[in-house]
Amino acid sequence: MHLPTLDQIEAAAQVVYREFAATPQYRWALLSQRLGTDCWLKHENHTPVGAFKLRGGLTYFDQLARRGALPRAVISATRGNHGQSVGWAARAHGVPCTIVVPHGNSLEKNAAMRALGVQLVEHGEDFQASREHALDLATHSGAHMVPSFHPDLLSGVATYWWEFFRAVPQLDVVYVPIGQGSGASSAIAAKRALGHRAKIVGVVSAHATTYADSLAARRVVEAPVSTVLADGMACRVADPLALEVLLDHLDHIVQVTDAEVAQAMRDLFADTHNVAEGAGAAAFAAAMQERHVLQGQVVGAPISGGNVDSGMFAKALLNS
Repeated sequence: MHLPTLDQIEAAAQVVYREFAATPQYRWALLSQRLGTDCWLKHENHTPVGAFKLRGGLTYFDQLARRGALPRAVISATRGNHGQSVGWAARAHGVPCTIVVPHGNSLEKNAAMRALGVQLVEHGEDFQASREHALDLATHSGAHMVPSFHPDLLSGVATYWWEFFRAVPQLDVVYVPIGQGSGASSAIAAKRALGHRAKIVGVVSAHATTYADSLAARRVVEAPVSTVLADGMACRVADPLALEVLLDHLDHIVQVTDAEVAQAMRDLFADTHNVAEGAGAAAFAAAMQERHVLQGQVVGAPISGGNVDSGMFAKALLNS
C-alpha cells in the first residue's frame, strides 16, 4: 500500500490542529539518567482523548466528508482509544456511532466513549471477536465499518511522528508500540517523508505476539493474547496491510512482558509524573530492555496513551 506523502501529512496536520495543538516532546533528565542516554518522550497522552488515535479519526472522517461520503451511521471495534477517536470524529460530523468492545474492557475507557455519545456494545472475549461482531453488525445494519488500519487513518496518525522528527532531528532510534499497526506504519511514513535517519523499532507484548510471529514468517500468523496490562497491544490477528508496511521498514522487534510494562509505568510516573497506560509505557519498557546497546544514542519513545483504569494503575504503582 502507498504510505502518506509529506504533502498529505502536512494537510492532515491542518485537520488535526482544528481540534488541538501539537503535543509536546521533552527530554526528561531523570528518565535519561535511568536509561543511561538521552531520552525524549512524545506526549500523545496529552491529546483531548489521552491517546494518539484521535488524529486518525479526524482525518478519516475529514476524507469521508470531502468525498461527500459521510454515512448515516458508523460502527467499529476497539479496546478503547480507537473507539474514542471514532466517537469524537463521528460526533463532530453528526454521525451516530456504535462501538463494540470485548467483555471485561476498561471501565474508564468505556465511560469515556459513552461520554462522546457512543452506543457501546460488549461482545466477545478479545478484540478480534469484537471486530468480527462489528463487521456482522455493519453488514446487517448498513452502517459504515471504520477499520483500525486504513490510509486515511495513517495520514492523521503520521502527524505525531512528523511533529516528533521535526522537533528532535537528532533522534537516532525510536521505539513504537504495535497494536493494529497504525502507529508503527505512520512512524515509517513520517520518517520517509522527512528523510529522517532514525531507526524504527517495533514493540509488541510478549503476551500478544501476532506481529512478531507474522513478521518472522512474512505472513499473518494468529497468536493467543494473554496480556493483562497492555490492552492497546492485545491483538490476536495481525492486519495484512500493516504487515506489508512493517515487513521491510522496521529495524527489529522487541517483546516486552507485563512485568516490564508495569515497571515502565512506574518509571515514567516517578521520573515525569505522567500517567501511561500499558501500551503507552511499552516503548520505554523496550528501550530499557535494550539500554545496554543504546549508550550514546538519542532515543525517542511515545507515551502513546494514558488511559488506564485507576485501580489498575494503582496496582501497577504499588506492586514494585
